[in-house]
Amino acid sequence: MTIKKPFYHQAWVRLVACAVAGFMLPNLAAAQPYQVTAEQKAVANTVASQGVPLSELKPQAPQSHVVVTGDTLWAISNIFLTSPWRWPELWGMNIAQIRNPHLIYPGQVLTLSVKGGMATLQLAGADGSTASADLVRVRLSPKTRVTALPDNALPTLKSRLIEPFLSEPIIVGEEGLRQAPRIVSAQDDRVLLTKGDRAYARSTSGSDLMDDPKKKHKVLRIFRNATPLKDPLTGAVLGYEAQYVGRALLTRSEGSQTGVGQDGKAISEVIPASIDIVAAKEEIRVGDRLLSEPEQLPQNYVPHAAKGDLEARVVSVYGSAVVNAAQNQVVVINKGRADGIDPGQILAVLNDGARVADTTDPQRAMIKLPDERNGLLMVFRSFDKLSYALVLEITRGVKIGDRLRNPQ
Repeated sequence: MTIKKPFYHQAWVRLVACAVAGFMLPNLAAAQPYQVTAEQKAVANTVASQGVPLSELKPQAPQSHVVVTGDTLWAISNIFLTSPWRWPELWGMNIAQIRNPHLIYPGQVLTLSVKGGMATLQLAGADGSTASADLVRVRLSPKTRVTALPDNALPTLKSRLIEPFLSEPIIVGEEGLRQAPRIVSAQDDRVLLTKGDRAYARSTSGSDLMDDPKKKHKVLRIFRNATPLKDPLTGAVLGYEAQYVGRALLTRSEGSQTGVGQDGKAISEVIPASIDIVAAKEEIRVGDRLLSEPEQLPQNYVPHAAKGDLEARVVSVYGSAVVNAAQNQVVVINKGRADGIDPGQILAVLNDGARVADTTDPQRAMIKLPDERNGLLMVFRSFDKLSYALVLEITRGVKIGDRLRNPQ
């Protein structure tokens, strides 16, 4: 889309407000976290040229849906399509109006149209009339003030379900946590620390506990007890899951000073870094390890099916007291970035068919019943050999060893 100069072209503005069929586009900065891949655009363009077969629609798909606060792209896709992760079809059916599927807002009306055995989805006005895809021309003057819309576009999923897992659990190598800086002491010889307490820490290299010049205070996460995560098939250790216990601010860097020993000789003394505990999930102890808090990961995911005949297994269910994971709980799987797993990938959970005796056979031969689909997972954080996934739909609980595959 090209934007012509405003009527008073001497006064340039950074953003031109436009409406596409009543569908407002927020500024570029707000849209950046929700970019669309070339592959998704290609699918959408293909579908947009013809619509989708009626077989792809749910039998109970409504004629219209009013987008409300609290809706998610996954939920809307699930209303219309048999496979909710296939959101490019939902977007492609409406590509002339919806330029970016992440920019759908409360108050908009989605209407279903069927023609020639194919289905299309369109935006409509609040009164039910189909919206036009023509641009609304806006004449701007130097006195015109343009304000960006609030960033209330619908997320893929409810972010509160996975926000804690973006910062809490972490997968490390065998030496990763052992080499990390450690808490060595606390004020007043305290054994247990909590929010508001000051502690002191040392590192192996010294550089890990230095102030970040770009930030007022460096944020550190506190971990304990790296638990090995083993492949349920081979028994090989794929990584170690560190237990998150809290957060701290680095208030003074690690250093050293020169002093005089009892023998009168000069000595170099280590001065540990000072940290202030700002959050505690449980009591923090001397010996707990520190890792720098990473940059905030994007929290809007594009659901898509894994490529090829991917096979994976559930390694663990997050939370030591939980045996079977239910809907909206988190599991770890035995595939990661090295296997082509990336955030947003959808995997089907399979229940292994039981081996039973054929009671209709005089020989009572043993038979294996077919594997049945039990639900869906979505990967939201991946490491080299392991990934965290959210249980989206489930019939029975998800347990360690359950098989996962491409949902297609």
